[in-house]
Amino acid sequence: MRAVLIVNPNATSTTPAARDLLAHAVESRAELVVVHTDHRGHAIEIAREAARDEVDVLIVHGGDGTVNEVVNGVLSERGPGVPAPAVGVVPGGSANVFARALGISPDPTEATNQLVDLLGDYRRNGRWRRIGLMDCGERWAVFTAGMGVDGDVVAAVEAQRAKGRTVTASRYIRVAVREMLASARKEPTLTLHLPDAEPVSGVHFAFVSNSSPWTYANTRPVWTNPDTSFETGLGVFAITSMNVWANLRLVRRMLSRTPRIEARHLLRDDDLAWLRVTADVPVACQIDGDYAGLRETMTFTSVPDALAVVAPPVTPL
Repeated sequence: MRAVLIVNPNATSTTPAARDLLAHAVESRAELVVVHTDHRGHAIEIAREAARDEVDVLIVHGGDGTVNEVVNGVLSERGPGVPAPAVGVVPGGSANVFARALGISPDPTEATNQLVDLLGDYRRNGRWRRIGLMDCGERWAVFTAGMGVDGDVVAAVEAQRAKGRTVTASRYIRVAVREMLASARKEPTLTLHLPDAEPVSGVHFAFVSNSSPWTYANTRPVWTNPDTSFETGLGVFAITSMNVWANLRLVRRMLSRTPRIEARHLLRDDDLAWLRVTADVPVACQIDGDYAGLRETMTFTSVPDALAVVAPPVTPL
């Protein structure tokens, strides 16, 4: 088995000791090459080259942004009859939403042990788990995308990161509160288009999910579409009112340990084959927690079994 370990040395929680431990552990299961990223988009280039070289496994040690780049690099080289490499993750970012949704431990040492066991399982049975992804037209998303205030929050956090400030869950929360309050003073500009339904206008923002939870506040999951998973279609969570008290009640439900996500001003659906969001004026868009720029329309499509992953099997309910 041939593997490439792609390390983002600037990710929030990566350390030289953890990287060395991970590399040493993987070498017990595979012929390994280690590559460090040194600029934005570098992981796409590395993954694309590895896919062309028919490497078996790409292991990402970094955050969700690095994972997204690797997945997009892998799938850009997918061709008929040519299997794409499987993707494994050892968390190294601040939120690590994708890894946690796959059942990977947020602790890098525990995740390394999981990865080694899963590589051993593959050598015995020759099968990877496969998951669905979200096609956003311009790129793939592995777990989430959003238009409106969600994109505004990501853009603001990225601006603070560019100034050298550390990105933490508390910083995200502070920025999110500020952007929500600013959005409450604006007229809604979005329209939601769902299969077999009339368009719904007057939408302030829309989150689209490919898994659940939507994100994490430190260790606590934040739910928007609890029934959405890598094995279902897409979930949508859209708001038609910015009333502060109504949204505070909704946030409490989103943070509940037994989430029941419902409200009069909430448009929520699960297991969608596709959906489209249009805007009267360009609005901020984010894909997997990275700012994608201003967009007037985005179409999100569910693509089942799009990616092989090094991850535990789905636990039956």
